[in-house]
Amino acid sequence: MSQINKLEELIKYHKALYYQGRPEINDLEYDKLEEELRKLDPKNKTLQIVGTTTTGTKVKHNTKMLSLNKTYKIEELEKWAENKEVVSTLKIDGVSCSIIFEDGILNLGKTRGDGSFGEDITDKLLWIKSIPKKLVNSNQSVEIRGELFCTESDFFSLTKEMVKIGLEKPTSQRNIVAGLISRKENIELCRYIQFRAFDIIAEDIKIKSEKEKETILKKMGFIPEEFTLHENIKTIKEEVERARLFMSEGDYQIDGLVFTYNEYSLHKELGATAHHPRYKIAFKYQGDTKETVIEDITWQVSRNGILTPVAEVTPIDLSGAKISRVTLHNYGMVNQYELKKGDTIEIVRSGEVIPKFLSVIKRSKGKVVYPKTCPSCNEGVSVVDIRILCTNPTCPAQVKEGILNFVQKIGIDDLSSKRLEEMISKGIVSKIEDLYKIKKNDLLVLDKFKEKLEGKLLTNISNSKNTDLATFLSALGISGGAINKCEKVVHSGINTIEKILDLKLNELVAVEGFAEKSATDFLESLQTKHETIKNLVKLGFSFKSENKKTDGALTGLKIAITGTLSEKRTVIESKIKESGGVLVSSVSKKTDILLTNQQTSSSSKYKKATELGIKILSEEELLKLLS
Repeated sequence: MSQINKLEELIKYHKALYYQGRPEINDLEYDKLEEELRKLDPKNKTLQIVGTTTTGTKVKHNTKMLSLNKTYKIEELEKWAENKEVVSTLKIDGVSCSIIFEDGILNLGKTRGDGSFGEDITDKLLWIKSIPKKLVNSNQSVEIRGELFCTESDFFSLTKEMVKIGLEKPTSQRNIVAGLISRKENIELCRYIQFRAFDIIAEDIKIKSEKEKETILKKMGFIPEEFTLHENIKTIKEEVERARLFMSEGDYQIDGLVFTYNEYSLHKELGATAHHPRYKIAFKYQGDTKETVIEDITWQVSRNGILTPVAEVTPIDLSGAKISRVTLHNYGMVNQYELKKGDTIEIVRSGEVIPKFLSVIKRSKGKVVYPKTCPSCNEGVSVVDIRILCTNPTCPAQVKEGILNFVQKIGIDDLSSKRLEEMISKGIVSKIEDLYKIKKNDLLVLDKFKEKLEGKLLTNISNSKNTDLATFLSALGISGGAINKCEKVVHSGINTIEKILDLKLNELVAVEGFAEKSATDFLESLQTKHETIKNLVKLGFSFKSENKKTDGALTGLKIAITGTLSEKRTVIESKIKESGGVLVSSVSKKTDILLTNQQTSSSSKYKKATELGIKILSEEELLKLLS
């Protein structure tokens, strides 16, 4: 399959250049590529790509493509969830489509259209790398639904190519996908579109849950949108906040979250209205847009060395807040829209932590200015795709942001950003490990540092060595290593430093919530932290065991939890751990107890526990056992 995939990409690459009048190989060399692919896979759809023009026709959907009901309020979302097990995914702001496979081969692609009829876009989908033209290890006839979208980096590359071949420069990442799939010429540009699958429609595939559906999609060769499984409103709220941050920092556009009941039996039971399914709901962020003027553009250096542009704008009131700064994301956006001082721009604030640039309303006569050196260390910078990078590993801003992230996540109180900056400038700290080598005399050189504070700070630093593994990992600043992701890694059984240092890609992909790309990014970033991890362990870091106590009432018992508890879940979890119990995220033959206050439940954990004859305890019964 790897050779077939390689040939598919080469053929599409050279075909695109040919139709743009920029061939890199002659016809004979190209024909050899097609001939080789035909020998390996005679029915390969790539061989059927004809020309660079298209004529879309309307096609009926066998099953109507419905819209989603939506809410803007957490309270309404909580009422809808109703203590059921739900799954959330980011709501990609793109174009929905349906792909029909006959006997495992891609046969037809169509847009959502009006829900009953969509436009035939099969020839466009053949260009999209993330859509398999043949299902992996499957000859089934099936319909796959998902979302077409464009990432920031792909939009940047697409823009350069469109300008190069004489087409009009696109102005909106939001609208470019709809524009590309409706084009009648240059359809090879669709290779800059990505696809994420979210649904399977097939009579002969029996699916019990959303979680199982994700596994099936992966096995078929699709990339499903990453999902999070929730059993209570606490994790739902956490995911709402994570998505809020993604709206500002993510590499593609979203406009909220989609929540779905995990159990398919509920899907059938609840059905749908003429407009939307009752087992799904979209959570969106309220907000509005306004115009303002860029007064200046400043560049901030992240802990990864990325220079992030921020527009200092004429202050305005937006969504109940006074706004004077707007994120411009990256160099690619500044370059794409030719943003500069004096431009009148439209900005939006909905879920974002920092408001976001939307469009240019009126251009000024000034020139676009990019930093030629890092604003922190004055060393040279390099442009990599859509980003400007400072490649100086000793850059003060990078050093400070990396250490500050660790300080905040690991919980070292009384060490502010300003005080840390002073420590770095005086040579006391240059990397995370240096925090744990600080002596009392080192602090005497700091400005207005009181003796009482010295002892308190050193105690706080020392105490931070005793932490849990998930918190430690999230503090390291691993790419995609938010605390919820790190907890999933640890709870999956990768729960020692040795296992973390020896972590392999196939192990991480198997962890709930990790797709191949996010797992690869996480692992590559983790590998750059190996030396820091080893040094911190040598300096005395120890990690709280999941079942440290050996003589408690729950010693060695594996306990899963489902549904709402009267006490905070974290309080109950702490009591279980203190009594020697081991918390597990799912029910299996190895589970000893399922904790729930519900006498009956539709959750998969409850059903599985009942089927396996696992002991089910209420919160009151558990507390009696502990006492």
